[in-house]
Amino acid sequence: MTYSGLSAITLPKSRFYSQPSALEVQGTSDSRSDNILDELKQRGLVSQVSQPESFLRTKLNGNDKIKLYCGVDPTAQSLHLGNLVPLMVLLHFYVKGHDIVTVIGGATGKVGDPSGRKTERDVMENDIRQNNVTSISQQLQRFFKNGLEYYRNRCALTEDVPSGKYTPRNNFNWWKDIKMLDFLADFGRHIRVQSMLARDSISSRLQTKNGLGFNEFTYQVLQAYDFYHLYKEENVTIQVGGNDQWGNITAGIDLINRIQPIKNKGLPFGITVPLLTTATGEKFGKSAGNAVFIDPSINTAYDVYQFFYNTLDADVPKFLKIFTFLNSSEIKKIVETHIKSPSLRYGQTLLAKEVTDMLYGVGSGSDSEALSNIIFGRYDGTLSAAKLVDLCKKARILQYADREIDLIKLICKLVNCSVSEARRKLSQGSVYLHHSKSKVNENISNLAPFLIDDRVLILRIGKQKCFIIEMR
Repeated sequence: MTYSGLSAITLPKSRFYSQPSALEVQGTSDSRSDNILDELKQRGLVSQVSQPESFLRTKLNGNDKIKLYCGVDPTAQSLHLGNLVPLMVLLHFYVKGHDIVTVIGGATGKVGDPSGRKTERDVMENDIRQNNVTSISQQLQRFFKNGLEYYRNRCALTEDVPSGKYTPRNNFNWWKDIKMLDFLADFGRHIRVQSMLARDSISSRLQTKNGLGFNEFTYQVLQAYDFYHLYKEENVTIQVGGNDQWGNITAGIDLINRIQPIKNKGLPFGITVPLLTTATGEKFGKSAGNAVFIDPSINTAYDVYQFFYNTLDADVPKFLKIFTFLNSSEIKKIVETHIKSPSLRYGQTLLAKEVTDMLYGVGSGSDSEALSNIIFGRYDGTLSAAKLVDLCKKARILQYADREIDLIKLICKLVNCSVSEARRKLSQGSVYLHHSKSKVNENISNLAPFLIDDRVLILRIGKQKCFIIEMR
């Protein structure tokens, strides 16, 4: 972010999966001083905290309510899974009663952040950028809405237990009225060029062949002013971002300290999250070079479930800490159970269900698990045809065929092959029908005996392909 298996799983008994006592509920929801900073560090969600950290700890331990923000530039249509790490920090504060703000870079997105980049970004058309702003705004609101629902569900909390307040913002709304000469006159003298040149995002680019444009050079000034504006107008005191945002965040802290008295609002702080990588060293959130997005119009709940279900064993503990609200003892028990029989993918199944519930709504994880069981041959025949159709429609994998079609023509339709190739698949014994996986070696003109509730056909070709077809 720039400114930026098992057919059924037995869950561990804990406050997340059983009715907690009144004392447990009170300690979970009403207190904002549960060493949240220590918890975030233990989860691997904190890389750096600006100084004096002891002052921030004093505020948190004193049960003070704080307000923090994270910014996102509209460089794509959707956030991807890798963008969620700083948002998880905000979510932890939010469910504990602190106020949070997200800032869409409707203005800064026009300039482009050089942090973590070797080359300048391509110029984006205004209408595309505005569409991205709209899409990402919806994604952020959905993330915190579903995240709060997920947290309350796991903790058995009622809706009347207060959370913090979530406020979405677009920095274009304050930048559009600022004139360049006025800005330079009012703020230019507080911005130190030496500090700007010393920041890694700038110095590293100055050493490259193409250098650095003035637009990207000034980006840190724009982000610094955003922090100042939110600090002054909305009492925001903490900015959260990725590790590559440290220079931009400290630029905002410097600007605030130079021009804004802090005795009433308190010190400004920055918190960064680490760059998340997999056990193989790959950047998290990318699969074979393709990002997995959180916009349901791009990637479904089932897509996200499968991404986490395919997590490497070595990454399961880390991802459980980062992307769920399970506590350390629960995670330890899950890992201990998982390593006894890694092939059952107990840890991956639980991780996938938890994250899918958080992103797409409570219940979507179980639905995705049920669909996964069907596709990968773990289905026990208990779901109705109506439920199968509903699950497959949501995952956008449902196929349709005429009830009068024979098996060879259906195979040709589904895999786009010739009649002779379809016959060869049958003769080789690689075609199976129904959830019972009945092997078929010849053409069938009447598929009705293999339908579920006289409506749905499950057809497998080899070990890798499974089709769920609604017969009409």
